[in-house]
Amino acid sequence: MNGWVVRGLGLALVHVVVRTFLGAAVTQWPQQGSIMRWFALILVILAAIAWAGLDGIRDRRAYPDPDDGADLTMMWLKAAFVTGVVAGALSWFVELVLDIPVTNGGLFFELTSAAAFTVLVVFVPATIAITLGRLFVARETSKSGVPGEDFEDAAAESYAGSEWSYEHGSQSGYDSDTGAQEASDADNTDTEVFPAVDKDRRPDGADRAEQ
Repeated sequence: MNGWVVRGLGLALVHVVVRTFLGAAVTQWPQQGSIMRWFALILVILAAIAWAGLDGIRDRRAYPDPDDGADLTMMWLKAAFVTGVVAGALSWFVELVLDIPVTNGGLFFELTSAAAFTVLVVFVPATIAITLGRLFVARETSKSGVPGEDFEDAAAESYAGSEWSYEHGSQSGYDSDTGAQEASDADNTDTEVFPAVDKDRRPDGADRAEQ
């Protein structure tokens, strides 16, 4: 299963659970509804930040070169859309079955306006968390003073168990040894040697004219 599907479904489940408990709590303590809504919003934002920040850290450790990293922004954008649509549909279904005030409108509202708000709640914090996670690894690397080759070897080892290979279309993110071997074979290829040009040699026509 693709990474964005897993993240989208996971965060959708978090949203539905939080909204269900929020609806039940507001029913019991209506005077504390405003505080509980803010608390629920912070919970779902923290869930997106934690997951996306971990993605940023793992990606930068697997790929020290920023140009080689996975496109986490697009992955989390798709995950946010999945979260918005699935969370809206499930919240409407939970309210229909359990008779708990989970949603603020019908199914159409949950799949449009509420879903758009959920997309922003997931995508914006996730993008910030990815950037901070990558900066954290870069700062950690600069402080440790690990040489480039040693750091790439360590990153290659951590990449072996990571999930980023499918994002780049290869099972190994570091093929430097293979590339070096291919370059060495190319350098050892036999080349054709041409004889030196004689500067004093005259054209055939000139030789016949002298004869």
